[in-house]
Amino acid sequence: MSRNNYIFTSESVSEGHPDKVCDRISDAVLDYLLSEDKNARVACETFATTGLVVIGGEIGLPDRDGRAGADRLKDVMGRIPELARECIKDIGYEQEKFHWNTCHVLNFLHEQSVDIAQGVDNQGAGDQGIMFGYAVDETPQLMPAPILYAHKILRRLAEARKAGELPMLGPDAKSQLSIRYENARPVEVTQLVVSHQHLDPALSSADVQALIRPYVEEVVPEGWLNGGTEWWVNPTGKFLIGGPDGDAGLTGRKIIVDTYGGAAPHGGGAFSGKDPTKVDRSAAYAARYLAKNVVAAGLAQRCTLQVSYAIGVARPLSIYVDTHGTGTVKDAAIERAVAQVMDLTPSGIRAHLQLDRPIYARTAAYGHFGRDPEPDGGFSWERTDLVEALRKAV
Repeated sequence: MSRNNYIFTSESVSEGHPDKVCDRISDAVLDYLLSEDKNARVACETFATTGLVVIGGEIGLPDRDGRAGADRLKDVMGRIPELARECIKDIGYEQEKFHWNTCHVLNFLHEQSVDIAQGVDNQGAGDQGIMFGYAVDETPQLMPAPILYAHKILRRLAEARKAGELPMLGPDAKSQLSIRYENARPVEVTQLVVSHQHLDPALSSADVQALIRPYVEEVVPEGWLNGGTEWWVNPTGKFLIGGPDGDAGLTGRKIIVDTYGGAAPHGGGAFSGKDPTKVDRSAAYAARYLAKNVVAAGLAQRCTLQVSYAIGVARPLSIYVDTHGTGTVKDAAIERAVAQVMDLTPSGIRAHLQLDRPIYARTAAYGHFGRDPEPDGGFSWERTDLVEALRKAV
């Protein structure tokens, strides 16, 4: 039997966190190649440290207009280092030992393995694996409150920094919220942690707290921050050295931050730098889409959905739904319904969610889920347009 009264904690990291710098670069490479060809194949990994960015992995473009894919790749390779610098500049790094204009960028991307390509080209999954989706009705976005508001705090601070409202802050930051639940509903923040890079060495932890507090209070629901909330802002003291100069970064290391903050299971794969033929990414998006629509349809207050795949096989091997005792119909009925309302083959997912386009760099920070669907198709997996179809199917 699930607990109704408890405290749960989730953390987020900003776009300037070393791992998120790498996620952003990998997804920018993906967007660039998808803008060149919607059938581009990308598995791009990035490593960043003091004064250095290393990009590697497998990419591929199909033959087109009488030109071989390998020849087309040669034409795009020269743009990759420039893309990395543009990402670093937009994030805001102009530190002496990590500057967008002076850091070394090494590109070791190469053509995709033909062994992997053959399975994908036959419309199969690009790899085996399990993927999870999750939704819960405790917030308007149908996301767990701790991770949702941990993201919102850092995103709002980044907006203020880039708008010139907080020029004394740097790009690197982390947040963490401990939220108390009463009768299974979030009611207050008991502990709030923000560690934020600052550029002025004279600033104390108290000074940084005074700077960020109005922005935190702006995004956290009214009444959740109160006299009992403990604030921990830069608890170690100074935070002057940020980003890859302070700690090496790597693509795909923040998978819990990217999803549900630990409130739900996670599959084995990360998202950033992977094109949508990789079910690590596309099927995780589909699973979130279906779980969110199940909750939005009133079929459950909380829904965990798992799908699994085998490399080269198009159909999912299994679909599992758990509504944690909150369902208005049997979980097995929802399992049958989700298979009816959406084609869960890799090609079906890509078509339904329109994933074969450059919409990924924007996902690299502040969460892949709980965002608003965008007019150009970004965050299409956050739509709730399957509500009526699901109701009819059950």
